[in-house]
Amino acid sequence: MTEGTAGRGQDATRRAVAAVWRIDAARVVATLARYTGDFGLAEDLAQEALAQALERWPDQGIPRNPAAWLTHVAKRRAADHWRRQDRQAAGTAALAHDLELNRFEENQPPWDPDEISDDVLRLLFTACHPVLSEPARVALTLRVVAGLGTEELARLFLVPVSTVQQRIVRAKQTLAEAGVPFETPPRAERGRRLASVLGVIYLIFTEGHTATAGTDWMRPELSREAIRLGRQLVALQPDEPETHGLLALMELTAARFPARVDATGAPILLADQDRRRWDRGAIRRGRASLQRAQDCGRGLGPYALQAAIAECHAIAPDVAHTDWRRIVTAYEALELIAPSPVITLNRAVAVAEASGPQEALAIVDGLAGHGPAGHGPAGRKGGLATSYLLPSVRGELLARLGRTDEARAEFIEAARRAHNARERDVLLAKAARGGSPDRGAQ
Repeated sequence: MTEGTAGRGQDATRRAVAAVWRIDAARVVATLARYTGDFGLAEDLAQEALAQALERWPDQGIPRNPAAWLTHVAKRRAADHWRRQDRQAAGTAALAHDLELNRFEENQPPWDPDEISDDVLRLLFTACHPVLSEPARVALTLRVVAGLGTEELARLFLVPVSTVQQRIVRAKQTLAEAGVPFETPPRAERGRRLASVLGVIYLIFTEGHTATAGTDWMRPELSREAIRLGRQLVALQPDEPETHGLLALMELTAARFPARVDATGAPILLADQDRRRWDRGAIRRGRASLQRAQDCGRGLGPYALQAAIAECHAIAPDVAHTDWRRIVTAYEALELIAPSPVITLNRAVAVAEASGPQEALAIVDGLAGHGPAGHGPAGRKGGLATSYLLPSVRGELLARLGRTDEARAEFIEAARRAHNARERDVLLAKAARGGSPDRGAQ
């Protein structure tokens, strides 16, 4: 084998390992957490198994069931860890407890509304324990549930890689020191963790909707996992309006996925999408979930308000006939209950359609120079100082006002800031054609 061939083989293996990790990381870590009873140890063991896969798979080939291989190797590592720590008895006790738990569950009803049957959802609740700070909860759960690397997380939160690494290490240490068990939280405690769990599920979905980096514009497998977790959460907390609101938002947004990219994977913006390809089943499910959120009678929270905006897009025949004034009103409500620069920027986009680009440009110019601030369910990137979003929107508005040279400069700046290759291509194409505007959202 030549050096070049070997290098290509190594690259292919790394890509395969990365793909497996993105798809199965959460289940592998959740299984190990249940097996070891130690969240931090489970994540470390999974990472060690991943490193071993990078060493062995180039020569041995990719196993038929990669996730099972990773789990098996990690369990062997756990046994080695117990032996090194002179904890054979503890390991045996953990296995006995696991067997006893299985015997107990065999005699239970098929579904217990107070039990989280899904290991990944249990993993989320464990990682969202109130003993952790909010940034630590989000970073840790996106690492173990979404399989995001530290560089991706750093771009997601607009912070240095070292900051993300420190958050994850400290979070695992804090969980270990506090003795947080990998178990279903009691009903009384669930509410304290619900907001964080909702936020993390939403962040997983948005990473699938538009990837922060890489060559693929979308990672739909992440969005599908987020929707699955959202459905589990609705079954667990059926009286919480925001669980229904989040599920509605994800269903209505995912309905557009079949029309968001062309055959080559290139993005198709909202105005150019073939709405006949939108998933009508997802739209019906999303609207039903939004209605259930309204039926709870406690007003609409941030997720439900965003779902109402998504519904406006879902039921409109085209961009021109979208109820933009209703969308503007919804964003104004969002600014009151969950303010962030990203929400204001989205309101500006809606104002451009409802009232014209000049009024919208005044809003955007008011955001110029707005540093990192605000974070929450309505925007996965609270700050705009280093994001491509602000110059991208400003470029669109300038193009619609005929200020072509200024628009081109904004698109070039947005492309410079973009980390996703597909997003960068779209922005450079806009700059190349002189800032011709594209109307509507993606």
